[in-house]
Amino acid sequence: MTAALALIVAFMAAEVVVAAVSGSLALLADAAHMLTDAGAIAAAMAAMRLARRPASGPWTYGLKRAEILSAAGNGITLLVMAALIVATAVQRLVSPPAVAGLDMLTVAAAGVAVNVAATRVLAGADRRSLNVEGVFRHVLTDLYAFGGTAVAGVIILLSGQTRADAAASLLVAGLMVHAAWRLLRDAGRVLLEASPAGVDLTEVRRHMQATPGVRGVHDLHAWTLTSGLPVLSVHVVADDGALAGSCSGGLLDQLQRCLEGHFDVEHCTIQLEPESHAGHESGGHP
Repeated sequence: MTAALALIVAFMAAEVVVAAVSGSLALLADAAHMLTDAGAIAAAMAAMRLARRPASGPWTYGLKRAEILSAAGNGITLLVMAALIVATAVQRLVSPPAVAGLDMLTVAAAGVAVNVAATRVLAGADRRSLNVEGVFRHVLTDLYAFGGTAVAGVIILLSGQTRADAAASLLVAGLMVHAAWRLLRDAGRVLLEASPAGVDLTEVRRHMQATPGVRGVHDLHAWTLTSGLPVLSVHVVADDGALAGSCSGGLLDQLQRCLEGHFDVEHCTIQLEPESHAGHESGGHP
């Protein structure tokens, strides 16, 4: 991530200078996107450091969700930048200014090379993390955007149609919105505590109820604490025989093996109850 950040910041600074000289909005839009890339990488690195802190005091899970907040922040930033680019691009479609096509093409070609290098570097990171995947998507989207800017530069050189610059800017904005939607959708699932992707609670309930000694399952909840860390809690009604003596430990072992083996859920809290406990439940859920 450090190598990718250095590449992007150095190129972004050069691109802003060329955009100002050439008058290209597409290059300025690409530079804005690269700024969000740099911010995404910096935020991801900070969030990863926070997430590694051990649990303490009121932070009983540590700060693992810092990575999810970082991913959501990156998505919001992309949406804001896309809105600004669209507003300016529409104005330039109506009144197109002069744009240096050769400068656009040269910088866009260099941008493709830089983003290919950054993408290859980031491809080696652990993309199971939503935080890391968000950074990767940022940079990959920028690579596509530079390709569009290069095409606009060629069109301007061959035909003199400077509206191609604004059209390329709209392409960049569209790519940014798409990346933002994916980030916010996935981060929202975690922050709103939806069940983890790939964990069907109906199947979980069926598997648990099929365990010998289990009479019923209720108050079943599953959510994602952070990327790659699904969590589950459940109340299990068991036969009196399954709860007697050391038998309860064996039942817990079976249920935990079921959850881990079939659903890849290692962190689970299981409350074993006799049938007579049903009258003492309050505020329960299915």
